[in-house]
Amino acid sequence: MAPAARILRRIAGLILGLGAWLAAAQEIPALSGGQSLYLPIYSHLYHGDVHPRTGKPSETLVSAHVSIRNTDPAAAMKVVSARYYNTDGKLLREFLPAPQTIPPLGTYELYVARSDSSGGSGANFIIDWRADKPINPPLVEALHADIREARTLLFVTTARPIQNR
Repeated sequence: MAPAARILRRIAGLILGLGAWLAAAQEIPALSGGQSLYLPIYSHLYHGDVHPRTGKPSETLVSAHVSIRNTDPAAAMKVVSARYYNTDGKLLREFLPAPQTIPPLGTYELYVARSDSSGGSGANFIIDWRADKPINPPLVEALHADIREARTLLFVTTARPIQNR
């Protein structure tokens, strides 16, 4: 076999391998009748150098806009609870006064104000949801923001399942 043909075969093999890896990375999640989801939240971020007198770095407070998206086009889901915990794992509050139904392809939102620093840098939500039948699991993200005239800070955290129902 000619050297050019060997090189083309190797390149084709690499492309096929890469395609298989990408397909696995985009795997469709299994249907579920409910889950508990862990969503990391940052009430503030540490940054910069450690101050010589205080021994602590600078802090920037951020807000968190939590988006719970029903990704199923045919069935509703119900958010049963959204418990907010601080860095030490202490329950700060339940964000839902009652379970909330999210219609197919609908979204339910929660908001943690920038002025609420009670969660700390390691805050989190445990969000429990249920459905009457197995559906596409929701997409749950938190958009963290500090938007000011001189700068904008934005980043997203994504929930991960910690228990299936």
